[in-house]
Amino acid sequence: PMQTESPSTPTGTHMYTHAPQHTHMYCNPGVCLTRFVSLVSKVILSLPLSPQQIQFADQKQDFNKRLSKTGRRSHSFSQSFSQSSTDNYSSAASYTDSSEDATSPRDRQQRSSKGHQDFCIKNIRQAGSGRREIEIAEQEMPALMALRKRAEGEKPLAGAKVVGCTHITAHTAVLMETLSALGAQCHWAACNIYSTQNAAAAALAEEGFPVFAWKGESEDDFWWCIDHCVSLEAWQPNMILDDGGDLTHWIDKKYPNIFKMIKGIVEESVAGVHRLYQLSKAGRLCVPAMNVNDSVTKQKFDNLYCCRESILDGLKRLTNVMFGGKQVVVCGYGEVGKGCSAALKAMGSVVYITEVDPICALQAWYDYSVCVCVCVFLSSGNKNVVGRDYLDRMKNGCIVCNMGHSNTEIDVASLRSPELTWERVRSQVDHVIWPDGRRIILLAEGHLLNLSCSTVPTFILSITATAQALALIELYNAPEGRYNKDVYLLPKKMDEFVAGLHLPTFDAHLTELTDEQAKYLDLTKTGPFKPNYYRWGNTHTHTLTSQAYNAHIHTKSRNEHEQ
Repeated sequence: PMQTESPSTPTGTHMYTHAPQHTHMYCNPGVCLTRFVSLVSKVILSLPLSPQQIQFADQKQDFNKRLSKTGRRSHSFSQSFSQSSTDNYSSAASYTDSSEDATSPRDRQQRSSKGHQDFCIKNIRQAGSGRREIEIAEQEMPALMALRKRAEGEKPLAGAKVVGCTHITAHTAVLMETLSALGAQCHWAACNIYSTQNAAAAALAEEGFPVFAWKGESEDDFWWCIDHCVSLEAWQPNMILDDGGDLTHWIDKKYPNIFKMIKGIVEESVAGVHRLYQLSKAGRLCVPAMNVNDSVTKQKFDNLYCCRESILDGLKRLTNVMFGGKQVVVCGYGEVGKGCSAALKAMGSVVYITEVDPICALQAWYDYSVCVCVCVFLSSGNKNVVGRDYLDRMKNGCIVCNMGHSNTEIDVASLRSPELTWERVRSQVDHVIWPDGRRIILLAEGHLLNLSCSTVPTFILSITATAQALALIELYNAPEGRYNKDVYLLPKKMDEFVAGLHLPTFDAHLTELTDEQAKYLDLTKTGPFKPNYYRWGNTHTHTLTSQAYNAHIHTKSRNEHEQ
């Protein structure tokens, strides 16, 4: 309804002309439509145009004239609307920058509002947006915020210089700011060329963190960023927080003197842990390392639930494909495979599992007894799980993607051959076309799907981030001799502490053993409640070394230390 000023009302007070004040009116669609048509007719008839002039051709001509006069404004509005729509749809995971930021960040001089320059990111002007995302992430990371509040006064990481190489997202920003609040200095690079949230990186740079990462790095950019984290003048790291082992590998190869001075390494991925065990076996691991990946909280929450919630987001965001009735092959039935399979099955997909581990294969058979379980492929972290011979036999339109950290699981290199044509459909979606016209849809060029192409539940990542922070505190403050130059699992007491910090969020309360029950189980009433070799059904092969196992099971002092 039109609004007019009533003479009897104060200036600026608007009254509805068709209804008295304080009268409740309900809309009749038919009546409203009739009134609207009548009103439009009156407006048209009041225009200084004859009925013959109001013709389609004349309207088109008039429209073209108006467009030529206001074209620049309309184009600007269109760009603004398009940019806004893109940002709202893709959020921080795939932020689209303006055309003026299309040049490589390495070719631009950047400065924060506080004068800091020791960073290299996409666009420092996104700092405000990134700060809002970090504030949202803080609400979903209660355990890390609780740890920050508890230990901020003690500064358990005072003097620690942590160099990190992980996914740079809002939740990582919360972790970095927590480490800083606990006394550490942090320098950071990205462990994946696609997973960086540019806005979060900008917010960190604005706060003075040396961050070297942006979404869509080249392979050369990737190693350049890692090197700049380590080689800054007048700064030498003494702790490593890694995801995938690339940072550890780079320091070991290029800066062996720095590597020998490191007090500890914390690693959170299958690929990175595998590389640590290789270094240890070869006698080249000269510092103690903490295997966070095989901690119970990481395996049972991050690997399982995070992948279960995020895989469909990435798949649907990039492909718009309906997965009900689709035949899906999941290679590997570890915790990541379990989470992905459960999500796809819930969408109505027919799930096939491939495995080499007979225990995992048997689990898959019980969970998916109507499907086929073939002992062929290894699980996440392996190389060429899907090789060129399998890619050559895939059906037209098959979607190929990776949920493991390393991009070596799909033999993407073999697809870059002269007989195959690559066609970019949209960002991180490529058609790889065979000579006969058959094509597959490759997502993120074989890189990690969920963090590269979508978002992940921050609350689940809070569990892993808290475990990482505790592992850094433990290694940094450990007295001489507590840890040898070996790879260690996160002490069970820390696992339980991380889980316990998250329980208040759900208003959950633990029951307590009686003295008689604790004595019967040979436990203390406050834990740890399981021995360190207990895996909650985990089938991973990375376990304690025999010396560490014997120390935990048979040495009372070791058990008292963990308590």
